[in-house]
Amino acid sequence: MAELIEKIWMSDGAGLTRRDRRPCTYHPYIPDRLERRDFRLSGETAADVADAEAAIMRLNREASTLLDMEALARILLRAESVASSWIEGLTIGARRLLRAEAAHEVGLSSRDVTADEVLGNINAMVMAVSLSGEGKPIKLETLCDIHRRLLGGTPHERYGGVIREEQNWIGGSAHNPCAAQFVPPPHEHVRPLLEDLCEFCNGDSVPAVVQAAIAHAQFETIHPFVDGNGRAGRALIHLILRRRGLAPRVVPPVSLILATYSIDYLEALTGYRYIGDASSEEAYEGLNRWVSLFAGACSRAVEDANRFEQEAQSMEETWRARLGKVRSGSSTDLLLRSLAGIPILTVNSAARLLGRTFKVANMAVDDLVQAGILRQITIGRRNRAFEAPEVIAAFTDLERRLASPLADTRVAPPTRSIPARHQ
Repeated sequence: MAELIEKIWMSDGAGLTRRDRRPCTYHPYIPDRLERRDFRLSGETAADVADAEAAIMRLNREASTLLDMEALARILLRAESVASSWIEGLTIGARRLLRAEAAHEVGLSSRDVTADEVLGNINAMVMAVSLSGEGKPIKLETLCDIHRRLLGGTPHERYGGVIREEQNWIGGSAHNPCAAQFVPPPHEHVRPLLEDLCEFCNGDSVPAVVQAAIAHAQFETIHPFVDGNGRAGRALIHLILRRRGLAPRVVPPVSLILATYSIDYLEALTGYRYIGDASSEEAYEGLNRWVSLFAGACSRAVEDANRFEQEAQSMEETWRARLGKVRSGSSTDLLLRSLAGIPILTVNSAARLLGRTFKVANMAVDDLVQAGILRQITIGRRNRAFEAPEVIAAFTDLERRLASPLADTRVAPPTRSIPARHQ
């Protein structure tokens, strides 16, 4: 039985006003465990889920414009990570982020705190991908490792991977949970709930999209860490879709869509948190509203991923026309196919990507500079790097489209902060 319990908050009083020092009542929410729970879907929700799964499978099966789909996977993973950070209040444009990434590549500090935090999110997402795979179990240690990577290098690094032993809350006062919008379970419930969540994540009793939706909602409800729960919960989506084999190569940027429909997202999460029996009408309606919203976000994310891939194909065709004949399998050929995933690069990073020597990679980079596809920039005082302005512009356009409820900011205004339109 999911329930709200009543507790009394006692402040230590240090540095607080009289009002904030007063004892007050608050109500943490303790969700039902997922083990052996029956998840009943309506006909409409089941259809939404089927559409989403078919779209994700089609994206992974048919998207073939970019070299082994790795470039598409990288750009969408980057977009997903940026969007996850936006939900946490960290806003940054594509070029600024990519330059900070290039600075790290050559061993320099970016001196950009926001960029570094978003890069930490990207690293956590990359780690989630590396730890996941079809049939691979999702363990509590896996979630903690991802969270530790997520908070690495941030002001909250000391909390990375540490399951909380204190009460946290969302909204209201910074001093107590008494006026909070939502109070997660007390800390003594957290580990058993997480263990139950992992057991659910490793089953196959529901479709993969349903499993990812429920796991994400349950994780956000448990709120097991002091900070970074939202980003870690969105990384869990990747783990599940890959473990179930639905998205073995490319996970669509679901967080971008959830960020766009943030009000609906929060309302649906609230509806998921029923009171009472899991078989009640309230639980049934809340579950279906949440799963349907999540499935719709997956379908929309696939549409935008497909559109970006088509734009990448068009860019590559234009580049090849500029270059003239390019020998198949040459370093220049391989770099063209991969460029969408690495819009800012160094010769060293290009050599690693291509599996070729520095000299050969340098020649390929020079070919693209001569054709106006890449242009040289400086990272730090003396480090040469190269950026592909057309890719950065396309990435910016992708971010802008995904921030609009109708996929076009000129028709429907964005619902959150977005980078300026590329000129």
